[in-house]
Amino acid sequence: MEPDSWLGVELRHLAALEAVAREGSFGRAAESLGYTQSAVSQQIQTLERLVGARLLERPGGPRAVSLTEAGSLLLRHAESIMARLQAAQADLAALSSGAAGTLRVGTFQSVGKKVLPKVMRRFQESWPEVDIELRESHSDLELAASVERGELDLTFVQLPIDNPSLATLELLRDPYVLVVPAASPLGGRERVPTLREVAEQPLIGFRECRSTEIVADQLRATGREPHFVFRSDDNGIVQGLAAAGVGVAVVPLLTVDENDHTIETIPLGTRIAPRIVGIAWHTDRYHSAAARAFVETAQAVAGETIAALSQAA
Repeated sequence: MEPDSWLGVELRHLAALEAVAREGSFGRAAESLGYTQSAVSQQIQTLERLVGARLLERPGGPRAVSLTEAGSLLLRHAESIMARLQAAQADLAALSSGAAGTLRVGTFQSVGKKVLPKVMRRFQESWPEVDIELRESHSDLELAASVERGELDLTFVQLPIDNPSLATLELLRDPYVLVVPAASPLGGRERVPTLREVAEQPLIGFRECRSTEIVADQLRATGREPHFVFRSDDNGIVQGLAAAGVGVAVVPLLTVDENDHTIETIPLGTRIAPRIVGIAWHTDRYHSAAARAFVETAQAVAGETIAALSQAA
């Protein structure tokens, strides 16, 4: 294999490899790319020749095409290259749009209810020509991946987050509380329940939100395996079932509807370290003036939210 042969590798070759790996056949890959099947096959053959390795197992018949070890290795690099290309495309769009473009922001449920509305009002007063596109997900890791791919400009996340492509800023620390029915014997007493006492209760938690797994790990450290009787990614459902006595919930305070009189929230103090809410953006991407202003606005609103949370805790 000549070293210079790698210079002949083109993005369309890598896109074809990614599509075949994703779809499991040349035919479906061709449909997803808008090519003919023979064109995709030729691109894969050219790629294999250029890199000097067989990348796909072609069993024939109805069996799916699969990656060889070399194909899997190259695919990881191909996905990174395609993600950077998408990020570059987003950068140029942001650069050309100036102060009248679109800012794409990711959020999750509790931030979307308690923090984001005030951020949006203030930001739009100062940047009326900027359109905000919001995307919500129960998984902040999914939102972070969207920033890495250039699909979002900013996203709220739970820190720390293991993604070297992202820069982050801490916004606020959200304390954990125990949510119980208003008449629960766990409430209305001077002593805060221990984590072992909490672990002995039937629990309600979130399905995808990382905060529930953090809580579960803390409860396991007491020597008792926590028993979750129900999980939901809807804050209202978690709180409603806790109010009904189905179980108790250990959740960040930001997720709680403080106007619900059917529950009692018991601060857990330092028993569980608070959830850290932050905002993230791509380290290598163009950070527009509008994006910087949005971060500054979020930081200011977060400071006010911290004070409100402290009073409620």
